[in-house]
Amino acid sequence: MRATRPVLAVAGLLAAGILAWSALGTPPGEPSAAPRTSPSSPRGDAPAPASGLPRVPWEGGPAYYKRFPATAAAGWSDPSFFPVGVWYESVTGQDDVDKDKEAGVNTYVELTGTSDLGLIRRNGMFAIPSSPLPGHGAETVAWLITDEADMWAGPGDDGWTGKFPGEGPLCVPDDPHKERCGYTVMRTLKDRLPKGDGRPHYANYGKGVMIWQNDRQAGRFVNDYTDLVSLDVYWYTSLYACQDAQSWLRIPAAQCRRAANYGMIIDRLRKLDAADGRRQPVYAFVEVGRPAAEDTRAIEPAELKGAVMNSLIHEARGVVYFNHSFGGPCQSQHVLRDSCGARTRPAVIEVNRQIRQLAPVLNTQSLVHDFGQGLDTMLKEYEGSLYVFAMPGAGTTPGARTFTLPRGLAVRDVEVLFENRRVPVSGGAFTDSFAQEHSYHIYKITP
Repeated sequence: MRATRPVLAVAGLLAAGILAWSALGTPPGEPSAAPRTSPSSPRGDAPAPASGLPRVPWEGGPAYYKRFPATAAAGWSDPSFFPVGVWYESVTGQDDVDKDKEAGVNTYVELTGTSDLGLIRRNGMFAIPSSPLPGHGAETVAWLITDEADMWAGPGDDGWTGKFPGEGPLCVPDDPHKERCGYTVMRTLKDRLPKGDGRPHYANYGKGVMIWQNDRQAGRFVNDYTDLVSLDVYWYTSLYACQDAQSWLRIPAAQCRRAANYGMIIDRLRKLDAADGRRQPVYAFVEVGRPAAEDTRAIEPAELKGAVMNSLIHEARGVVYFNHSFGGPCQSQHVLRDSCGARTRPAVIEVNRQIRQLAPVLNTQSLVHDFGQGLDTMLKEYEGSLYVFAMPGAGTTPGARTFTLPRGLAVRDVEVLFENRRVPVSGGAFTDSFAQEHSYHIYKITP
């Protein structure tokens, strides 16, 4: 994502080159965190009833949204619903909604002040704006506190002038080389939002949380203000992301533009989120064009799908698309609606259709199992079948991979969803191939 609305107006969404953390993910042996829903939610270490495998710690899945009257009333606790959002759109006519729904979008994360909230509501869509917009009602399911305060304000409790980047001095005392009022910004902006209205609070962060700050500093941003949270870095397109990855993290240039790095963002955020013993849904951000003016390439359709899938494999509970292109020959703030999205829109439609179809599966608690070397996987169990979401592991090359199934699972073959094929199983294992680093397969295994 980019900066808040004042910055959008002044700076035209300055690009943020966000960096991955070198040691992401939940540390081995981390205790199961108490979910933010209620003590009665499933424990992270409870065995799966059918497979006998342990579970990946989580926030509670769809049941999490029952905590908030607004999301509960909107049906977000329904296992068939999975949040798919678009960043900072304008909704003024039925054609806008029709195009977005056709793309598989169901939620608007930030909206222009001219947007028609009643139109959104009548079409069964949802909104997460940063302030109460005229005519808002049941469609407004959450509040956006702000965007990337970790970057433009920094970690600290110093005074805040009330200004946003591009408007003048930010923190008090003023030090243009070391902003340190981000916690004050978060508290102040959250306090300005309606109170006690049953809506959760959401924020997106950037490379402050990702790399500039230590776990204690970043953890305050993640754990002290929000009920829903995300991080953004556009690995496939951002010029600065790859430059900083090499200089700060020693990530080789050849390993920068990879789908696996989108999953590493989710790992970093989940690690920080678990530190306070409570978990919240973590959302992914994926670009659909060429976000910043200095970017030298646009995301490719297959890369987009791989970035989304790797985020899901690493336990993202929602996906938000950055719908703006400020670089290259086709610039737009509505990429998924106009000709600038001609190449990527079909990919968005396809992967969103898969998400929608598999929402009841995605909304179950993942199981822990090591399928073998060179793999990045997520294992789910739903209605008597196991589902394996798989991609090549980070730092590996594409090619053949062998999957070792859980013990006691006797099957002759596995179904490869959305590909109209089956793969034979021999000796409790099967082998399949991944053509590219962003390739993915989803397997259904029915005993």
